[in-house]
Amino acid sequence: MDPSATTPGSETKAIPMQQDQLDALVRLHERFLTGRIGGRRATLRNADISGLNLKNLDLRQSDFTGCIMRNMDLSGANFQESSLYACDLTNANLNRTIFTRADLRGARIENANLESADLESADLRIGGIHTETNFAASRSVNFRGANLSGAKLMGSLANSADFSDAIMTGAKVTGADLRGAKFEGADLSDADMDGCQMQGAVLTAAIMTGVKLDAKALMGLDLSDAITDRNVGHSVKKLEQPLHVMIESHRDWLVSSGGRGKQLDLSGYDLRELRSMKMEKLTAIKARDAKFFGLNLYKVEMQSAVLDGADFRQCDMEQADMRGSSLRGVRMGHANLKGANFDPLLFGAEGAQQRFSPCHFDGAILRYANFEGANLKSAVFKDADLCYANFKGCDLRDADLSGAKIDNAVFEESNMSGVNFGENNRQVFSLKGLRGDDDKL
Repeated sequence: MDPSATTPGSETKAIPMQQDQLDALVRLHERFLTGRIGGRRATLRNADISGLNLKNLDLRQSDFTGCIMRNMDLSGANFQESSLYACDLTNANLNRTIFTRADLRGARIENANLESADLESADLRIGGIHTETNFAASRSVNFRGANLSGAKLMGSLANSADFSDAIMTGAKVTGADLRGAKFEGADLSDADMDGCQMQGAVLTAAIMTGVKLDAKALMGLDLSDAITDRNVGHSVKKLEQPLHVMIESHRDWLVSSGGRGKQLDLSGYDLRELRSMKMEKLTAIKARDAKFFGLNLYKVEMQSAVLDGADFRQCDMEQADMRGSSLRGVRMGHANLKGANFDPLLFGAEGAQQRFSPCHFDGAILRYANFEGANLKSAVFKDADLCYANFKGCDLRDADLSGAKIDNAVFEESNMSGVNFGENNRQVFSLKGLRGDDDKL
Protein backbone atom coordinates (compact mmCIF):
# COMPACT_ATOMS: atom_id res chain seq x y z
CA MET A 1 0.00 0.00 0.00
CA ASP A 2 1.32 3.45 -0.93
CA PRO A 3 -0.47 5.95 1.32
CA SER A 4 0.73 8.85 -0.82
CA ALA A 5 -0.72 7.44 -4.02
CA THR A 6 -3.90 9.48 -3.97
CA THR A 7 -3.83 13.16 -4.85
CA PRO A 8 -6.19 16.10 -4.46
CA GLY A 9 -9.09 15.59 -6.82
CA SER A 10 -9.19 11.82 -6.46
CA GLU A 11 -12.43 10.17 -5.43
CA THR A 12 -11.03 7.27 -3.42
CA LYS A 13 -11.84 6.73 0.19
CA ALA A 14 -9.33 7.75 2.86
CA ILE A 15 -6.75 5.01 3.35
CA PRO A 16 -6.55 3.73 6.94
CA MET A 17 -3.11 3.28 8.51
CA GLN A 18 -1.72 1.55 11.57
CA GLN A 19 0.68 3.05 14.11
CA ASP A 20 3.64 0.92 12.95
CA GLN A 21 3.18 2.14 9.36
CA LEU A 22 3.08 5.73 10.54
CA ASP A 23 6.18 5.20 12.71
CA ALA A 24 8.10 3.89 9.70
CA LEU A 25 7.16 6.98 7.70
CA VAL A 26 8.30 9.23 10.57
CA ARG A 27 11.68 7.48 10.81
CA LEU A 28 12.34 8.16 7.13
CA HIS A 29 11.32 11.78 7.66
CA GLU A 30 13.78 12.13 10.53
CA ARG A 31 16.56 10.95 8.19
CA PHE A 32 15.35 13.46 5.59
CA LEU A 33 15.54 16.34 8.09
CA THR A 34 19.09 15.43 9.16
CA GLY A 35 20.31 14.81 5.59
CA ARG A 36 21.09 11.13 6.09
CA ILE A 37 21.10 8.57 3.28
CA GLY A 38 17.73 6.92 2.65
CA GLY A 39 15.74 9.75 4.14
CA ARG A 40 12.45 10.77 2.59
CA ARG A 41 10.08 13.62 3.31
CA ALA A 42 6.86 12.46 4.99
CA THR A 43 4.17 12.79 2.31
CA LEU A 44 0.86 11.32 3.34
CA ARG A 45 -2.25 12.30 1.44
CA ASN A 46 -5.89 11.37 1.96
CA ALA A 47 -4.98 8.81 4.61
CA ASP A 48 -6.99 8.03 7.74
CA ILE A 49 -4.63 8.12 10.73
CA SER A 50 -7.29 8.92 13.33
CA GLY A 51 -6.43 7.99 16.90
CA LEU A 52 -2.72 7.47 16.21
CA ASN A 53 0.17 9.16 18.02
CA LEU A 54 2.71 11.72 16.75
CA LYS A 55 3.39 13.29 20.13
CA ASN A 56 6.55 15.45 20.42
CA LEU A 57 7.83 14.43 16.96
CA ASP A 58 9.69 16.67 14.52
CA LEU A 59 7.56 16.81 11.36
CA ARG A 60 8.78 20.05 9.85
CA GLN A 61 8.06 20.43 6.13
CA SER A 62 5.89 17.30 6.08
CA ASP A 63 2.79 16.95 3.88
CA PHE A 64 -0.44 15.56 5.35
CA THR A 65 -2.77 17.05 2.73
CA GLY A 66 -6.36 15.86 3.05
CA CYS A 67 -5.68 13.43 5.91
CA ILE A 68 -8.23 12.46 8.54
CA MET A 69 -6.46 13.03 11.86
CA ARG A 70 -9.31 12.92 14.39
CA ASN A 71 -8.60 12.19 18.04
CA MET A 72 -4.84 12.09 17.46
CA ASP A 73 -2.26 12.99 20.09
CA LEU A 74 -0.13 15.61 18.33
CA SER A 75 0.86 17.46 21.49
CA GLY A 76 4.30 19.02 21.26
CA ALA A 77 4.76 17.98 17.62
CA ASN A 78 6.48 20.38 15.23
CA PHE A 79 4.64 21.00 11.95
CA GLN A 80 6.59 24.12 11.02
CA GLU A 81 6.17 24.91 7.29
CA SER A 82 4.12 21.72 6.83
CA SER A 83 1.03 21.24 4.72
CA LEU A 84 -2.12 20.20 6.58
CA TYR A 85 -4.33 21.50 3.81
CA ALA A 86 -7.98 20.40 4.27
CA CYS A 87 -7.08 18.03 7.14
CA ASP A 88 -9.65 16.94 9.71
CA LEU A 89 -8.12 17.47 13.17
CA THR A 90 -11.40 17.29 15.12
CA ASN A 91 -10.89 16.43 18.83
CA ALA A 92 -7.10 16.21 18.39
CA ASN A 93 -4.71 17.04 21.21
CA LEU A 94 -2.69 19.95 19.81
CA ASN A 95 -1.35 21.20 23.13
CA ARG A 96 1.94 23.06 22.51
CA THR A 97 1.92 21.92 18.87
CA ILE A 98 3.92 24.12 16.49
CA PHE A 99 2.24 25.22 13.24
CA THR A 100 4.53 28.15 12.39
CA ARG A 101 4.05 29.10 8.70
CA ALA A 102 2.05 25.90 8.18
CA ASP A 103 -0.62 25.57 5.49
CA LEU A 104 -3.88 24.90 7.36
CA ARG A 105 -6.24 26.20 4.70
CA GLY A 106 -9.63 24.49 4.88
CA ALA A 107 -8.65 22.45 7.94
CA ARG A 108 -11.25 21.28 10.42
CA ILE A 109 -9.94 21.74 13.96
CA GLU A 110 -13.24 21.59 15.82
CA ASN A 111 -13.26 20.88 19.55
CA ALA A 112 -9.48 20.34 19.56
CA ASN A 113 -7.13 21.32 22.37
CA LEU A 114 -4.70 23.95 21.05
CA GLU A 115 -3.65 25.30 24.41
CA SER A 116 -0.32 27.13 24.02
CA ALA A 117 -0.08 26.03 20.37
CA ASP A 118 2.02 28.19 18.02
CA LEU A 119 0.22 29.21 14.81
CA GLU A 120 2.38 32.23 14.06
CA SER A 121 2.12 33.21 10.36
CA ALA A 122 0.07 30.07 9.64
CA ASP A 123 -2.25 30.15 6.62
CA LEU A 124 -5.79 29.67 7.95
CA ARG A 125 -7.71 30.95 4.95
CA ILE A 126 -10.51 29.24 3.05
CA GLY A 127 -9.28 26.07 1.36
CA GLY A 128 -10.38 22.78 -0.19
CA ILE A 129 -12.48 20.19 1.54
CA HIS A 130 -11.64 16.50 1.31
CA THR A 131 -14.54 14.07 1.14
CA GLU A 132 -14.96 10.69 -0.51
CA THR A 133 -16.22 12.32 -3.67
CA ASN A 134 -14.97 15.90 -3.62
CA PHE A 135 -11.74 17.69 -2.77
CA ALA A 136 -12.33 20.96 -4.55
CA ALA A 137 -15.20 22.55 -2.62
CA SER A 138 -14.05 25.43 -0.42
CA ARG A 139 -14.55 25.78 3.32
CA SER A 140 -13.32 27.99 6.12
CA VAL A 141 -10.95 26.75 8.80
CA ASN A 142 -13.10 25.48 11.65
CA PHE A 143 -11.93 26.12 15.22
CA ARG A 144 -15.42 25.90 16.76
CA GLY A 145 -15.20 24.99 20.44
CA ALA A 146 -11.41 24.57 20.33
CA ASN A 147 -9.15 25.50 23.24
CA LEU A 148 -6.75 28.16 21.94
CA SER A 149 -5.87 29.67 25.32
CA GLY A 150 -2.38 31.12 25.19
CA ALA A 151 -1.97 30.15 21.53
CA LYS A 152 0.14 32.26 19.16
CA LEU A 153 -1.55 33.39 15.95
CA MET A 154 0.56 36.47 15.23
CA GLY A 155 0.40 37.41 11.58
CA SER A 156 -1.85 34.48 10.71
CA LEU A 157 -4.04 34.65 7.61
CA ALA A 158 -7.35 33.64 9.19
CA ASN A 159 -9.91 35.58 7.18
CA SER A 160 -13.31 33.81 7.21
CA ALA A 161 -12.09 31.30 9.85
CA ASP A 162 -14.71 30.10 12.34
CA PHE A 163 -13.72 30.53 16.02
CA SER A 164 -17.29 30.24 17.38
CA ASP A 165 -17.36 29.07 21.02
CA ALA A 166 -13.55 28.75 21.05
CA ILE A 167 -11.60 29.52 24.22
CA MET A 168 -8.92 32.07 23.26
CA THR A 169 -8.01 33.50 26.65
CA GLY A 170 -4.61 35.16 26.55
CA ALA A 171 -4.06 34.28 22.90
CA LYS A 172 -1.50 36.34 20.92
CA VAL A 173 -3.22 37.31 17.68
CA THR A 174 -1.36 40.50 16.80
CA GLY A 175 -1.33 41.56 13.16
CA ALA A 176 -3.56 38.69 12.03
CA ASP A 177 -5.93 38.94 9.07
CA LEU A 178 -9.33 38.17 10.66
CA ARG A 179 -11.56 39.74 8.04
CA GLY A 180 -14.92 37.97 7.96
CA ALA A 181 -13.92 35.63 10.80
CA LYS A 182 -16.62 34.35 13.19
CA PHE A 183 -16.13 34.70 16.95
CA GLU A 184 -19.72 34.05 18.03
CA GLY A 185 -19.66 33.04 21.70
CA ALA A 186 -15.84 32.88 21.74
CA ASP A 187 -13.90 33.71 24.91
CA LEU A 188 -11.30 36.32 23.96
CA SER A 189 -10.49 37.37 27.52
CA ASP A 190 -7.09 39.09 27.75
CA ALA A 191 -6.29 38.27 24.10
CA ASP A 192 -3.79 40.56 22.34
CA MET A 193 -5.38 41.46 18.99
CA ASP A 194 -3.47 44.64 18.37
CA GLY A 195 -3.14 45.49 14.68
CA CYS A 196 -5.63 42.85 13.50
CA GLN A 197 -7.74 43.38 10.40
CA MET A 198 -11.32 42.85 11.60
CA GLN A 199 -13.55 44.07 8.75
CA GLY A 200 -16.71 41.96 8.57
CA ALA A 201 -15.85 39.88 11.65
CA VAL A 202 -18.76 38.63 13.79
CA LEU A 203 -18.41 39.00 17.58
CA THR A 204 -21.94 38.32 18.79
CA ALA A 205 -22.02 37.03 22.39
CA ALA A 206 -18.20 37.01 22.51
CA ILE A 207 -16.34 37.45 25.80
CA MET A 208 -14.05 40.45 25.31
CA THR A 209 -12.86 41.41 28.77
CA GLY A 210 -9.29 42.68 28.82
CA VAL A 211 -8.91 42.42 25.04
CA LYS A 212 -6.17 44.57 23.54
CA LEU A 213 -7.67 45.90 20.31
CA ASP A 214 -7.95 49.35 18.78
CA ALA A 215 -11.52 50.64 19.15
CA LYS A 216 -11.44 51.69 15.49
CA ALA A 217 -11.09 48.03 14.46
CA LEU A 218 -14.47 47.30 16.09
CA MET A 219 -16.36 50.02 14.27
CA GLY A 220 -19.33 48.63 12.35
CA LEU A 221 -18.94 45.10 13.73
CA ASP A 222 -21.73 43.04 15.28
CA LEU A 223 -21.08 43.07 19.04
CA SER A 224 -24.62 42.27 20.15
CA ASP A 225 -24.71 40.36 23.46
CA ALA A 226 -20.92 40.58 23.75
CA ILE A 227 -19.45 40.80 27.26
CA THR A 228 -16.84 43.52 27.64
CA ASP A 229 -15.01 45.25 30.50
CA ARG A 230 -18.08 47.38 30.98
CA ASN A 231 -20.87 45.79 32.98
CA VAL A 232 -23.45 44.05 30.87
CA GLY A 233 -26.55 45.17 32.71
CA HIS A 234 -26.67 46.37 36.30
CA SER A 235 -23.66 46.28 38.60
CA VAL A 236 -24.02 44.34 41.86
CA LYS A 237 -22.68 47.49 43.52
CA LYS A 238 -25.99 49.13 42.70
CA LEU A 239 -28.12 46.59 44.57
CA GLU A 240 -30.49 48.26 47.08
CA GLN A 241 -28.69 46.38 49.89
CA PRO A 242 -25.46 44.33 50.12
CA LEU A 243 -26.00 40.96 48.45
CA HIS A 244 -25.47 38.89 51.60
CA VAL A 245 -28.21 40.91 53.32
CA MET A 246 -30.58 40.35 50.41
CA ILE A 247 -29.82 36.60 50.45
CA GLU A 248 -30.72 36.42 54.15
CA SER A 249 -33.95 38.31 53.45
CA HIS A 250 -34.67 35.85 50.63
CA ARG A 251 -34.19 32.86 52.93
CA ASP A 252 -36.56 34.45 55.43
CA TRP A 253 -39.06 34.87 52.59
CA LEU A 254 -38.69 31.17 51.76
CA VAL A 255 -39.16 29.74 55.24
CA SER A 256 -42.11 32.05 55.95
CA SER A 257 -43.77 31.24 52.60
CA GLY A 258 -43.62 34.92 51.71
CA GLY A 259 -44.79 36.22 55.07
CA ARG A 260 -41.47 37.90 55.85
CA GLY A 261 -38.44 39.06 53.92
CA LYS A 262 -38.28 39.55 50.17
CA GLN A 263 -37.68 37.29 47.17
CA LEU A 264 -34.23 37.81 45.66
CA ASP A 265 -34.40 39.18 42.12
CA LEU A 266 -31.07 39.47 40.28
CA SER A 267 -32.59 39.80 36.83
CA GLY A 268 -30.39 41.79 34.49
CA TYR A 269 -27.44 41.98 36.90
CA ASP A 270 -23.81 41.36 35.96
CA LEU A 271 -22.54 39.04 38.69
CA ARG A 272 -19.06 38.30 37.32
CA GLU A 273 -17.21 40.37 39.90
CA LEU A 274 -18.51 38.09 42.68
CA ARG A 275 -16.27 35.30 41.32
CA SER A 276 -17.91 32.70 43.57
CA MET A 277 -21.36 31.80 44.85
CA LYS A 278 -20.20 28.36 45.84
CA MET A 279 -22.74 26.34 47.86
CA GLU A 280 -25.07 29.34 48.23
CA LYS A 281 -28.71 28.50 49.00
CA LEU A 282 -30.64 30.42 46.35
CA THR A 283 -33.80 28.37 46.00
CA ALA A 284 -36.59 30.10 44.04
CA ILE A 285 -34.59 33.20 43.08
CA LYS A 286 -35.28 35.19 39.93
CA ALA A 287 -32.28 35.94 37.71
CA ARG A 288 -33.55 36.44 34.17
CA ASP A 289 -30.77 37.58 31.78
CA ALA A 290 -28.22 37.66 34.62
CA LYS A 291 -24.52 37.20 33.82
CA PHE A 292 -23.06 34.37 35.91
CA PHE A 293 -20.25 33.87 33.38
CA GLY A 294 -17.20 32.09 34.84
CA LEU A 295 -18.52 31.96 38.42
CA ASN A 296 -17.79 29.14 40.85
CA LEU A 297 -21.27 27.74 41.47
CA TYR A 298 -20.17 24.41 42.90
CA LYS A 299 -23.07 22.73 44.72
CA VAL A 300 -25.16 25.89 44.47
CA GLU A 301 -28.86 25.41 45.30
CA MET A 302 -31.13 27.02 42.71
CA GLN A 303 -34.18 24.77 42.81
CA SER A 304 -37.35 26.22 41.31
CA ALA A 305 -35.45 29.30 40.10
CA VAL A 306 -36.37 31.48 37.12
CA LEU A 307 -33.14 31.83 35.14
CA ASP A 308 -34.38 32.40 31.60
CA GLY A 309 -31.77 33.99 29.33
CA ALA A 310 -29.00 33.84 31.95
CA ASP A 311 -25.36 33.35 30.92
CA PHE A 312 -23.67 30.40 32.68
CA ARG A 313 -20.83 29.92 30.20
CA GLN A 314 -17.67 28.44 31.74
CA CYS A 315 -19.28 28.24 35.18
CA ASP A 316 -18.33 25.43 37.55
CA MET A 317 -21.75 24.02 38.44
CA GLU A 318 -20.67 20.55 39.43
CA GLN A 319 -23.29 18.89 41.67
CA ALA A 320 -25.50 21.97 41.55
CA ASP A 321 -29.13 21.47 42.58
CA MET A 322 -31.25 23.01 39.81
CA ARG A 323 -34.40 20.91 40.18
CA GLY A 324 -37.56 22.32 38.67
CA SER A 325 -35.90 25.49 37.38
CA SER A 326 -36.73 27.46 34.27
CA LEU A 327 -33.63 27.73 32.05
CA ARG A 328 -35.19 28.82 28.78
CA GLY A 329 -32.70 30.44 26.42
CA VAL A 330 -29.73 30.13 28.80
CA ARG A 331 -26.15 29.91 27.57
CA MET A 332 -24.01 27.17 29.14
CA GLY A 333 -21.14 26.74 26.68
CA HIS A 334 -18.14 24.96 28.25
CA ALA A 335 -19.87 24.89 31.65
CA ASN A 336 -19.01 22.08 34.08
CA LEU A 337 -22.34 20.51 35.07
CA LYS A 338 -21.06 17.08 36.12
CA GLY A 339 -23.40 15.36 38.53
CA ALA A 340 -25.81 18.31 38.64
CA ASN A 341 -29.47 17.65 39.45
CA PHE A 342 -32.03 18.93 36.91
CA ASP A 343 -34.83 16.56 37.91
CA PRO A 344 -38.45 17.77 38.14
CA LEU A 345 -40.17 18.93 41.32
CA LEU A 346 -43.68 18.14 42.52
CA PHE A 347 -45.66 20.88 44.26
CA GLY A 348 -48.89 20.64 46.22
CA ALA A 349 -50.82 17.76 47.74
CA GLU A 350 -51.42 14.54 45.85
CA GLY A 351 -54.23 14.57 43.34
CA ALA A 352 -55.56 17.10 40.88
CA GLN A 353 -53.92 20.05 42.64
CA GLN A 354 -50.41 18.61 42.39
CA ARG A 355 -48.13 20.49 39.97
CA PHE A 356 -45.31 18.79 38.07
CA SER A 357 -42.41 21.15 37.31
CA PRO A 358 -39.60 19.82 35.07
CA CYS A 359 -36.54 21.80 34.09
CA HIS A 360 -37.07 23.76 30.87
CA PHE A 361 -34.13 24.34 28.50
CA ASP A 362 -36.27 25.47 25.56
CA GLY A 363 -34.08 27.33 23.05
CA ALA A 364 -31.00 27.11 25.30
CA ILE A 365 -27.47 27.14 23.84
CA LEU A 366 -25.63 24.28 25.54
CA ARG A 367 -22.82 23.69 23.02
CA TYR A 368 -19.75 22.00 24.57
CA ALA A 369 -21.33 21.86 28.04
CA ASN A 370 -20.35 18.89 30.22
CA PHE A 371 -23.42 17.24 31.80
CA GLU A 372 -21.67 13.93 32.54
CA GLY A 373 -23.60 11.95 35.15
CA ALA A 374 -26.26 14.64 35.57
CA ASN A 375 -29.91 13.93 36.44
CA LEU A 376 -32.14 15.31 33.68
CA LYS A 377 -35.32 13.29 34.09
CA SER A 378 -38.23 14.83 32.11
CA ALA A 379 -36.09 17.84 31.15
CA VAL A 380 -37.41 19.80 28.16
CA PHE A 381 -34.84 20.63 25.46
CA LYS A 382 -37.20 21.79 22.72
CA ASP A 383 -35.26 23.64 19.98
CA ALA A 384 -32.13 23.76 22.17
CA ASP A 385 -28.60 23.57 20.73
CA LEU A 386 -26.82 20.54 22.25
CA CYS A 387 -24.04 20.20 19.67
CA TYR A 388 -20.91 18.64 21.19
CA ALA A 389 -22.46 18.60 24.67
CA ASN A 390 -21.47 15.65 26.87
CA PHE A 391 -24.41 13.69 28.34
CA LYS A 392 -22.42 10.55 29.13
CA GLY A 393 -24.04 8.52 31.92
CA CYS A 394 -26.97 10.92 32.34
CA ASP A 395 -30.49 10.07 33.45
CA LEU A 396 -32.57 11.44 30.56
CA ARG A 397 -35.69 9.37 31.10
CA ASP A 398 -38.80 10.99 29.60
CA ALA A 399 -36.80 14.01 28.40
CA ASP A 400 -38.07 16.01 25.41
CA LEU A 401 -35.46 16.44 22.67
CA SER A 402 -37.88 17.43 19.93
CA GLY A 403 -36.38 20.06 17.65
CA ALA A 404 -33.03 20.01 19.47
CA LYS A 405 -29.73 20.14 17.59
CA ILE A 406 -27.67 17.12 18.65
CA ASP A 407 -24.77 17.05 16.17
CA ASN A 408 -21.81 15.27 17.83
CA ALA A 409 -23.46 15.29 21.25
CA VAL A 410 -22.41 12.34 23.45
CA PHE A 411 -25.12 10.13 24.97
CA GLU A 412 -22.98 7.09 25.79
CA GLU A 413 -24.27 5.03 28.76
CA SER A 414 -27.23 7.39 29.25
CA ASN A 415 -30.68 6.19 30.28
CA MET A 416 -32.92 7.26 27.38
CA SER A 417 -36.08 5.41 28.34
CA GLY A 418 -39.24 7.24 27.26
CA VAL A 419 -37.38 10.08 25.52
CA ASN A 420 -39.31 12.13 22.97
CA PHE A 421 -36.73 12.34 20.19
CA GLY A 422 -38.83 14.26 17.70
CA GLU A 423 -38.97 13.29 14.05
CA ASN A 424 -35.63 14.84 13.07
CA ASN A 425 -33.64 13.11 15.82
CA ARG A 426 -35.39 9.73 15.89
CA GLN A 427 -33.26 8.27 13.11
CA VAL A 428 -30.03 9.62 14.60
CA PHE A 429 -30.65 7.91 17.93
CA SER A 430 -31.76 4.75 16.17
CA LEU A 431 -28.39 4.60 14.40
CA LYS A 432 -26.68 4.97 17.79
CA GLY A 433 -28.32 1.73 18.92
CA LEU A 434 -31.37 2.73 20.99
CA ARG A 435 -33.90 -0.04 20.44
CA GLY A 436 -36.37 -0.14 23.28
CA ASP A 437 -37.82 1.69 26.26
CA ASP A 438 -35.47 0.10 28.76
CA ASP A 439 -32.30 0.21 26.68
CA LYS A 440 -29.35 2.47 27.30
CA LEU A 441 -27.18 4.00 24.62
